[in-house]
Amino acid sequence: MTLINSRGAQQVRIAYQYRIKPNQEQQEKIDNTLDMLRCQYNYELAQRFDWYEQNRCSIDRCPLVCHLPELKEKPTRFSQQASLKQLKKERPWYKKIHSQVLQEVPKKVELAFVRWLKGDVNSQKLGRPRFKAKGRYKTFTYPQFKQEHFVGNKITLSKIGDVKVIVHRLIPDGFVIKTVSVTKKADGYYVTLSLDDQTVPSIKPDFKADKIVGIDLGLYDFLVTSENERIKAPKYLRSAERKLRKSQQRVSRRKKGSNRRKKAVQKLGKQHKKVADTRKDFHFKTANQLIEKYDVVVVEKLNIKGLARTRLAKSIHDAGWGQFISILTNKAGNAGLLVVPVKPHGTSQECSNCGHQVKKPLSQRIHNCPVCHTSMCRDHNAAINIRNRGAHDLSKKAQSMSGVA
Repeated sequence: MTLINSRGAQQVRIAYQYRIKPNQEQQEKIDNTLDMLRCQYNYELAQRFDWYEQNRCSIDRCPLVCHLPELKEKPTRFSQQASLKQLKKERPWYKKIHSQVLQEVPKKVELAFVRWLKGDVNSQKLGRPRFKAKGRYKTFTYPQFKQEHFVGNKITLSKIGDVKVIVHRLIPDGFVIKTVSVTKKADGYYVTLSLDDQTVPSIKPDFKADKIVGIDLGLYDFLVTSENERIKAPKYLRSAERKLRKSQQRVSRRKKGSNRRKKAVQKLGKQHKKVADTRKDFHFKTANQLIEKYDVVVVEKLNIKGLARTRLAKSIHDAGWGQFISILTNKAGNAGLLVVPVKPHGTSQECSNCGHQVKKPLSQRIHNCPVCHTSMCRDHNAAINIRNRGAHDLSKKAQSMSGVA
């Protein structure tokens, strides 16, 4: 991810995740920390809901004479952080948690609450925040971390101790550790290091026409490029459905609270994680192939959330288009290249050769133009249109920049 710091300079923010091997005592500390943070999260979220219900009005008009109840002060991130001092006096066991880790909880609550009422940066409102059930709070973060606390294959986590790390790749030169997150997953514990680098490769001033490619994402072919290169959709979830179904049945047959059910749940979680990991690995490798070959990748700006509400929801979630575009955008930005989103409307219906609108249903996979008699694969035609739109946007942007100069 490419960011702009307070001084106006570009910086790269990437994340490296390593598996850790805590001993039995450290595992208990991590589990207790997560459970205490979960309880505090639910308490602070309940405060927000209580304020919201007592200060909202269910009617849209008032009579001439009305008596308004006394409004309560709105809980904020900073007021809830200030109350943590009293919390440690009333519940001394919360002193076992690092203070900055505990202060991250009000930040999470406020973010979830604001996204529900006001929406995110794109003004899209998310669902009502839910209380975390036991085992559902899985990550805590150290917002400040000293570089010397990660040496060799050991990382020092405050209030937990020195933990062994499986270092499968070294941190790149010039990168500084900014934050550290500890996560409990189905197959063990992990740390995620947020790395920062001030040296960002500048975006290329000009792009060759043969280095611009458009890609059309699909369900049968994961993507088709404007050069008619195809990558078939691997469909990891569909391939694992039979095993997942059997594991889910095994969980439902076990008695709640029993050790056998816990083992069955753990096995099911590992299988789901394997599907997610293999999909993510496929996305990274596919993004690398595109970045190594092209300077500009043009993609459709899809409404993936809307598409995921259709009858193709399972296949769309299995493809993971949103995750792929995010990975592709970050890798391109770190390499000084571009990912250009364009409007998707009409890319499949418009003829890439003459521009004539050729209406066709989704089941028709071949584009046949009655005007110029162009015949090609529907997805290849769409990819060419996507590429042309991206090239047009780039040329317009270059002209405006030259006009300003």
